[in-house]
Amino acid sequence: MFVQEEKIFAGKVLKIHICTMDGTEWLEEVTEDTTVEKLKEKCLKHYVHGSLEDPKTLTHHKLIHAATERVLTDSKTVADENLKDKEVLLLIKKRPPPTPPKMAEVSSEEKKKQDNKAPDKDAILKATGNLSTRHTDRTVTQHNIRDFQTELRKILVSLIEVAQKLLALNPDAVELFKKANAMLDEDEEDRVDETALQQLTEMGFPESRAIKALRLNHLSSQASSEESSRQDELTEIFKRIRRKREFRPDSRAVIALMEMGFDEKEVVDALRVNNNQQDAACEWLLGDRKPSPEDLDKGIDTNSPLFQAILENPVVQLGLTNPKTLLAFEDMLENPLNSTQWMNDPETGPVMLQISRIFQTLNRT
Repeated sequence: MFVQEEKIFAGKVLKIHICTMDGTEWLEEVTEDTTVEKLKEKCLKHYVHGSLEDPKTLTHHKLIHAATERVLTDSKTVADENLKDKEVLLLIKKRPPPTPPKMAEVSSEEKKKQDNKAPDKDAILKATGNLSTRHTDRTVTQHNIRDFQTELRKILVSLIEVAQKLLALNPDAVELFKKANAMLDEDEEDRVDETALQQLTEMGFPESRAIKALRLNHLSSQASSEESSRQDELTEIFKRIRRKREFRPDSRAVIALMEMGFDEKEVVDALRVNNNQQDAACEWLLGDRKPSPEDLDKGIDTNSPLFQAILENPVVQLGLTNPKTLLAFEDMLENPLNSTQWMNDPETGPVMLQISRIFQTLNRT
């Protein structure tokens, strides 16, 4: 039997999933030594149901690796591009290059730019000199557009108070929060309780910080057997966590704002109020400086429709009974940039998502 040489040395056969912009899909069989250009030609023939009449059609299309959004090189082989079986490629028509303008069009365009040139200051004053002066309260307008990050802080402060009351009823709460509070203390110990370490990491703390916390604290102390004593001890732990919550300003933002002429205390206050956002802090410094730093530890009106809607949400209600949620709230107050971490956490993420959705819904109305 005669066997073609190319069949003998052909590489492994792969089935590549091809998709087009109009939703057409099919499987294309190719060997590993097939060039991307040949694969593209096969795809185009399948797509147009026949031969390619216009040879430029091949150069006017490209293949893109869907998973990595990488454009494949025509001269490389399937193996060179490291394509695997059943991978998805997109067949897309390239954007045509812009047509260069004719000389007459260029002159016309330049003339149009001159005609549409913005007026200078003298021209503006001359044109508006007879207009009456109108005063608008831009501050009121700006404050009517509530910023979620600013409101979130107030919401978290109030939710922490609710969560503390709920968790005080949990018989294991004292031990859990002693371990969490360990991260806030400063005394050095060498011993590490493996069970306590596991509990802390499961609550979302990085292992390195948890180990340090366990060494800083003797976490083997026992909770009081009496209910009233246990609740008093838990209350003291909550107070310590809040007292030691310390804001850490972004050092680069501090330098940038101080270079604008503001003193360090003003800058730190501005960054604290605006969650370390430099642009927002600059606007706060140049504006009426509301809310004030003292307002940060004030919670939201607990009788407001927003807070009531949040408390009535079943996902939030369940989350408030989880010690990890309270610790997440505390961490977000101290480090607002950690919000993303807690949004992606499987336990605290659903709670944060519901709070955001409720806020956006009521804010639109």
